Amino acid sequence: MNYSCIEELLPLVQTPGRYIGGEINSIRKDWGKCRLTFALAFPDTYEIGMSHLGLQILYSILNNEPEIAAERVYAPWSDMETLMRAHGIPLASLESGTPLSGFNIVGFSLQYELSYTNVLNMLDLGGVPIYSRDRKEGAPIIIAGGPCVFNPKPVAQFFDALVVGEGEEVILEISRAMNSGKESGCNRSELLGLLSKIEGVWVPSLHNSEKKVTKRVIADLENWRCPSRPIVPLVKAVHDRITLEIARGCTRGCRFCQAGMVWRPVRERSTDTLEEMAEDMLSSTGYDEISLLSLSSGDYSHIEYLLTSLMNRYYGKRVAMALPSMRVETLTKRLIEQIKKVRKTSFTLAPEAGTQRLRDVINKGNSEEALLTTARSVFDAGWKSIKLYFMIGLPTETQEDLQGIVDLAYKVLREGNNRRQVTVSISTFVPKAFTPFQWQRQITIDETRERQDFFKKNIRHKNLKLKWHDREMSFLEGLLARGDEKIGELVAAAFHSGCRFDGWSDRFRFDIWERAIDNLGIETDKYLGEKDTQDALPWNTIDCGITKEFLAEEYEKSLDGELTEDCRSAGCYGCGVCSGDIRIVEAGEPHPISSDKRVTSSHGERTTSLRIKFAREGKAGMLSHLDMSSSIVRAIHISGHSFAFSEGFHPHPKISFPYALPVGVESLCEYADIQLQGYNGSPEDFIRRVNPCLPAGIEILSAETIPPYAASLSILIAGFDYEIYLPGAPISSAGPVSDERIKKFLKSDICMVSKYRKGTVVAKDIRPLVTSIALDVKEAMISLSVRFDPRGGVKPLEILTQVVGFDDEYAKRARVIKTGIRFKE
Repeated sequence: MNYSCIEELLPLVQTPGRYIGGEINSIRKDWGKCRLTFALAFPDTYEIGMSHLGLQILYSILNNEPEIAAERVYAPWSDMETLMRAHGIPLASLESGTPLSGFNIVGFSLQYELSYTNVLNMLDLGGVPIYSRDRKEGAPIIIAGGPCVFNPKPVAQFFDALVVGEGEEVILEISRAMNSGKESGCNRSELLGLLSKIEGVWVPSLHNSEKKVTKRVIADLENWRCPSRPIVPLVKAVHDRITLEIARGCTRGCRFCQAGMVWRPVRERSTDTLEEMAEDMLSSTGYDEISLLSLSSGDYSHIEYLLTSLMNRYYGKRVAMALPSMRVETLTKRLIEQIKKVRKTSFTLAPEAGTQRLRDVINKGNSEEALLTTARSVFDAGWKSIKLYFMIGLPTETQEDLQGIVDLAYKVLREGNNRRQVTVSISTFVPKAFTPFQWQRQITIDETRERQDFFKKNIRHKNLKLKWHDREMSFLEGLLARGDEKIGELVAAAFHSGCRFDGWSDRFRFDIWERAIDNLGIETDKYLGEKDTQDALPWNTIDCGITKEFLAEEYEKSLDGELTEDCRSAGCYGCGVCSGDIRIVEAGEPHPISSDKRVTSSHGERTTSLRIKFAREGKAGMLSHLDMSSSIVRAIHISGHSFAFSEGFHPHPKISFPYALPVGVESLCEYADIQLQGYNGSPEDFIRRVNPCLPAGIEILSAETIPPYAASLSILIAGFDYEIYLPGAPISSAGPVSDERIKKFLKSDICMVSKYRKGTVVAKDIRPLVTSIALDVKEAMISLSVRFDPRGGVKPLEILTQVVGFDDEYAKRARVIKTGIRFKE
């Protein structure tokens, strides 16, 4: 079977909703009115890429420019890649379906070294040569940014230009330079010459090793409030919530932390700005959770004020708050009480090391007493579990430090009276560029295994869960993070040998990487071994703002266990970052919390029950039932209506569906019952307000008020009617055989089919569930009517494969439309 476009492949892959687009707040422009087209590429799955704030920021900034069309593309999962390659279908953007080769610029976000093979795979699938040197006139300019670019050497041969630092300003400068060059008739090398003149842009083909490229820094975040209307993913994202960036940068000075070093200085947004941003994002997305993001959320100058103000404002809407990066010493009881008001979001604490001595070496600074006090407060506030993050392989680590992790885990467990769940997560330390530990060695795979075995033997309690990062992944991460151009050859070899999604344990093929390392004669100790502070490092062409002298001084202090206090309180240490407009920016004193900003709660008001009928058509049929229902819930939130909520620690909006509509099935007649509080409009007004807030393909057709205790839909529904349109195979040859099987089925009293359920094979008689089935040969369409049983029904796909006799691939390609629902009399 030959396929010509990605839409034809959707029924054949897992999670087809990743590939359909049409999300709320996505933007599709008329290319005929745009001077520049820009593909924002994220080298991982849709669910991970849609969780990344940076891509949302750049998408918003670029599309705010009338003459720039920015679109998105994500890495296809292996099943989709296989089909795309088999049928010659290129990787294309979600918005317009344009292949990567059709854009002026393709910009990758490099967040994690183990995504490098995905970058090459996306370029190759998109019709773009993977090496910069092989791209001809007319090919897109391929650029990248993100934390991995602080050592650009391993990927230099794949990119035309790399952007060092923060992207809000430089992305527009790059776009304007491209437009100017295009208007002037510049060729490819001349365009790269224009880009090379922009501060923060490194062009490998033009910049020699002696020229340093300086990191770009946004001096004042107050001027950048994007995105105000984030794209709302159709498929549940890893972080399915609003991300409100309260500050950028960190000056705590943890010596292992690359982010804390390279994103200096600290710059905070004002509380007024943050409250305005939160309101804009909530009202445009329908989310019910806000994550207050920074490298250390508790260090925000007015964190208690901000959290209290937001909670006061949105408690009535049941909007939860999350603080994903809290230091132990900044997590106060008041913060804990605010966080738990709506529902208990996850709690993670990061001691990093098991003894005070080693925490001093890494400049972590917090004490065991503070950790245990915080754990006790969290458990006392009602949380049933805590996650603890530790690292192994830290400089100067001893057996005593490993035992300290074990002891600390048991002490935290005892704070919960041995009845709460404590997860101990252990990762291997990877020395990264521009940290005081950049000269340190990384422990070997065997050393990591020994340490992991130690924890397996010593952390043994039913309420202690032990997790660790794959030691071979950590080894490879270190190699890629500390590598040079030779490691770029390794990445290309691994890609050509089939490596993809190397950060996914079920896709990681270390055996392929090992063979490539051997074939290329790479001495891994050269990259992972200890270095002298005078050695040349691959990332020496980059200026991140911090001086080498400061990093070396911190390295020496670490060996003596000497702490360096936060410069925000202890004064400047001369790290080199602050200069001119680039300085620490702290939020000004906030106004007193005003009751005027409180969103009026509808809790306690009259509850109205509505029964809605809606359609799910076109590519929206590829959504799972959970993703479809989430889209409807968010649309109702965006429209300004208020749900009634369930009680308990995790309140949920009161909406019920009588059954789950299978992936791949369209419908003209879906139903749901919802309960709204404070609702005083008409059903017509409800439809008018909600429909514009739904993703493409989902539409509310009707709504009616029902009594509070009306019979549930699952009791009322008797059955469904379907029309099944058969795909391209000639029906004239397949028809008579299939028609004969249908007649035989209708004459039978029993039809047993086998289906897998929770890992076991279950036999089921589907004959009583089918009331009629007929094949229209001329129209290549099957009409099907089935009975509905809440305990289990029959799916159209089962009819096509086990009754009509079509093979699985052909049956999945059929267009199935539910055309009617029959109610009991």
